[in-house]
Parts: sequence; C-alpha cells; structure tokens
Amino acid sequence: MTLRLMTWNIKNGGGDRLPAIIRVIHREQPDVLCLQELQKFRRYGPRLHRLAQEAGMTVHLAPAGFAQPVAILVRPPRRILRRAAIRWRLHHAAAIAEVETTAGPLRVVSAHLNPFSPYRRYREARWLSARYGSPRRMTLIAGDMNGLDPDGDHTATLDELHSLFRQRHLAPDGAADTRALTAFRQAGFTDLWAAVGEGDGRTVPTGFAGREFGAMRLDYLLATAPLAARARRAWVVRDDITAEASDHYPLRADVAL
Repeated sequence: MTLRLMTWNIKNGGGDRLPAIIRVIHREQPDVLCLQELQKFRRYGPRLHRLAQEAGMTVHLAPAGFAQPVAILVRPPRRILRRAAIRWRLHHAAAIAEVETTAGPLRVVSAHLNPFSPYRRYREARWLSARYGSPRRMTLIAGDMNGLDPDGDHTATLDELHSLFRQRHLAPDGAADTRALTAFRQAGFTDLWAAVGEGDGRTVPTGFAGREFGAMRLDYLLATAPLAARARRAWVVRDDITAEASDHYPLRADVAL
C-alpha cells in the first residue's frame, strides 16, 4: 500500500485561488496533506469546512499566535488519533496529528518556520527536531521551512536577490544560512527529496511570485529513519495550475506501507 504525502504553502489562505488549490488536491489525492499560510482560516469556520469538504479530508487546524495558521488534512478511511497545536514557539504555528496507518501510527507535524530571521528559524528547527525526533517512531515534519538545504551551492541564487530578501538567508559570516535544515539532519531527519527525489526540487518561485524568492528549495518533507526507509519517490508538482495557485509549488512523496 502506498501512502501519499504532500505539503503546500498556499499563500495567505488562497484568496480567489482556492478553487485552483482544491482542484490540485483532488487531482493529487494526498492521504496526508500539510498546509501553511491559512490566513482567514483562524477558526473552524465556513472557509475551512469548505476546504475540508471539497477535498474530502478531515482537517486539524493550528491557529497562530502571531502570524498565519497551519493545518493537517487526512483522507478517510485513515483517522486522526491524537492532535495538538503549537502557537507560541514559532513565528507562525505547527499542527501535530497522530495518523492511523497499516504500519502503525504516523506522527505528522505541519510547520511554518520564521521567514525573516535566520537565527530564529534555526532555534525553531532545533526545538521541533528535539521535541519530535525519535529513531523508533515514524514521524514526518513537513512544511515551509524557509531555509536552504545544506548540500546545495546557493551563491548564484542569493546574489540575484535584493539585499532586503538576501539577508533572510545569510549566516552571521555572510555565507548561505543552512542551520535550520542542518539541525533537522543532526536530529536524525531525512530530507525525502534529497533521498528519493525526481526532477527539479526547487519549490519557489512560481509564476505567481515576485522578487522575494530566488530559485530554491524552501519546502521539505523530513522523515525519521523508520519512515524514510519506506520512501519510494518524491517530486515537486509543477504545472500550469500550480504555477499560478500559490507562490510555492506543492511537494509530494510516496511511502510504501
């Protein structure tokens, strides 16, 4: 059996792009979907119910203390066994759900890390990885990490950015800041696209984006060892619809259970 995983930053709650976003969800049929930037989804109101109903999924929303909510959606017959939310430790938020699978419970964390401060982003990553990193449990931390991967050469991409946006990705020594993703790696999380990815892994920019992004990976599916061992493939969902539905592309992965 294949478990379909997907994460997507839908930009400020989707706005009038929500029908296109729902169309992509229908087409991709993720079993577990992590969403970020759910502006105007601050409560379980009509907009959230519409998204869940039209997607055919059960939703768990985590409101944000400062910025934008995040959510986890699960496709029946899988059930959310337990749920929690983190509002104050992150610039945005994190939603946590324990999902029933044929291979045992899967702990899922949908997170959106600090977009502005590399150091605060690093602290958020350290906290999440320390809290949810376990070599014995299947855990997925997914979302918009706003950080650069430790293995890439980011020099040309950063050089093309306006200084206002470049500083969001620079370490104190002026080099590309990869501390957040390094923290997840050191805690035992595997970057699924780096492990089993196909095609172009960059999740920004899209046709909808402005000058804020260079061509980079900001969205990740990060798995503990028991889950990473089951990963079969990962890819960015890149087409005419996703190019205009948000300023991020969705990231998908298939896991064998």
